[in-house]
Amino acid sequence: MYQALYRKWRPKTFDEVKGQDAVITTLKNQVISGRIGHAYLFCGTRGTGKTSVAKILARAVNCPEAQANNGNPCNECDTCKGILNESSMNVMEIDAASNNGVDNIRDIREQVQYPPTQGKYKVFIIDEVHMLSTGAFNALLKTLEEPPEYVIFILATTEVHKIPVTVLSRCQRYDFKRIPVSTIVNRLKELTDAEGIKIEERALEYIAKTSDGAMRDALSLLDECVAFHPDEDISYDQVLTILGAADTGTFAGLFKAVTSADTVSALRTVENAVNEGKELSQFATDFLWFMRNLLVIKTAGDASGIVDASRENLEAMKVCAQDVTKESLMRAIRQIAELINKMR
Repeated sequence: MYQALYRKWRPKTFDEVKGQDAVITTLKNQVISGRIGHAYLFCGTRGTGKTSVAKILARAVNCPEAQANNGNPCNECDTCKGILNESSMNVMEIDAASNNGVDNIRDIREQVQYPPTQGKYKVFIIDEVHMLSTGAFNALLKTLEEPPEYVIFILATTEVHKIPVTVLSRCQRYDFKRIPVSTIVNRLKELTDAEGIKIEERALEYIAKTSDGAMRDALSLLDECVAFHPDEDISYDQVLTILGAADTGTFAGLFKAVTSADTVSALRTVENAVNEGKELSQFATDFLWFMRNLLVIKTAGDASGIVDASRENLEAMKVCAQDVTKESLMRAIRQIAELINKMR
């Protein structure tokens, strides 16, 4: 059975986690020194490694070899293997998006009473914790205040502003930052070499930029490109086509309609995009990026190394850029940016 790249290459030790050096160093030092906190809050955008690090930490605090292994779990002992194959009763992973009620937290409070059967700690990983109801947060609060010494809570969230202050104050907070493009590109090179996937480096750079700092998204996009062209060398232009960057013609038509005040054509273009299944806020964001590219072309002259586009699309954008002033472009960019903020 085929396994998605982001699952196959999920990091299994702290040293394999990319782009979160400050968080990893702190957690490794805690494992090595034995100064383990009772509650952690992992915050950050999607795909930056929160759940992966939570699972690694759950193994590390229970692994007898972790302190001698620079804070990393060995992944070879019975405890590590049990947690890896999800047969261990010591690590409970709860999705708060679908288990967000008071009764779900009461179940956790009941399980907290029993010490671990194997290893030193019982670890509860609550993903998307911001989805808990007010009652559930209140029920969780008492357990977070006075947990047994063998219990660790790891809360993960993409929306930390929705977490009550009373919960925040009881957790060690770690912010997972967006991963730099260069780090994602280097990781993709490692994986494509290991998997025997032949792909242009420019294509990997485009995938990394499109992923918006999320390693998981980058691996999913790479998977998508490989699925379109299995057992083939994947070119930069092919990646642009697969990932939707070939919509330059649509944006060029919309841009001409806007600059010539052709309301009917503009509305028809947007309607066609909706009928094709495009999400309007994403469509507006992509149109903003298109206009940003026009501004770069207008300003830089030779934009072939700056704008991510195939030769044909670059020529089409140059034609659009000729028919508009920089001032008009800047005004349109500001208006679309305001529109996107309102849509959010």
